[in-house]
Amino acid sequence: MRIAFGAGFGLGYYLGAMAGRERYEQINGLARKVKSSDAFRTAEEKAKAAVDLGVERAKDAVENRTGNGHSSASSTQPHDPRP
Repeated sequence: MRIAFGAGFGLGYYLGAMAGRERYEQINGLARKVKSSDAFRTAEEKAKAAVDLGVERAKDAVENRTGNGHSSASSTQPHDPRP
């Protein structure tokens, strides 16, 4: 597996180096064009909203498991295993 990955990386590097600066500029221009499109901005906003929703759900899940979420970590007493 590692040998195949290394060979693939080497081949990609070699072919990329052969393509040169002109191809690099062409790919970069295409990337800039895509990033400035309305469709990309819409997709980016939707992705950010989905991540924000996931973060909020994760926070809620943690708060539900640990209590109301209003107590600070320093005010909780550590568990004393002694009888």
